[in-house]
Amino acid sequence: MIIFPAIDLRGGKCVRLIQGDFDKETVYSDDPQATALKWQAQGAKFLHVVDLDGAKAGSLQNLSAIKNILSAIKIPIEVGGGIRTLDDMEKILSLGVRRVILGSVAVENISLVIDAVKKFGDKIVVGIDARNGFVAVHGWEKSSAVKADELAKKIVAAGVKTIIYTDISKDGMLSGVNAEIFAELARSSGAQIVASGGVKSLEDIRALKAREAEGVVGVIVGKAIYAGALDLKTAIEIAED
Repeated sequence: MIIFPAIDLRGGKCVRLIQGDFDKETVYSDDPQATALKWQAQGAKFLHVVDLDGAKAGSLQNLSAIKNILSAIKIPIEVGGGIRTLDDMEKILSLGVRRVILGSVAVENISLVIDAVKKFGDKIVVGIDARNGFVAVHGWEKSSAVKADELAKKIVAAGVKTIIYTDISKDGMLSGVNAEIFAELARSSGAQIVASGGVKSLEDIRALKAREAEGVVGVIVGKAIYAGALDLKTAIEIAED
């Protein structure tokens, strides 16, 4: 199982939000490049980078910060937030980004997801962000009538192999994960699931690791490592055991 340290970008800074609320922001660093180097030094094999401004605006907003991260580290990164067209995907991948995360566009335009997979293959992953089982879009500001499990099945049918599933109710809350919902989505959809939302302790990492055989292949860690509640190096050792 892969541990993905999260770098959420807003105004060129590393921030964390509570349940996706832009009014509940904590700035942890004004140097995303240094933060990326820190997580790499602690053993991270892959970074999860989100352009929060981009998710809200519908177009990439923190490109310079992403470029700075890429120039500093040797490990791969995945990037999401405001990537809505094939040209956007081409642009971000050409910088050296390993994977592109599609979010709102997967709800609104599944044909684009199909085209993206045809063109870029497994460099395309989809993020499903859900509140009470229903998908939220546009930086989590709007809830849709689409159920997460139904969308996951459509995404897999479109050719996507990996889904990042965020439990919004737990995101940024340090409340612990519900490992079962991630395993359940993996079983029902056939996708490989990267879990996101609520990680607070090594017990959460162990709980998700126990679901690896069911299709939970990774976990995104954010606030817990920024706040010092979770030791990244130890978490990685457990995940890779």
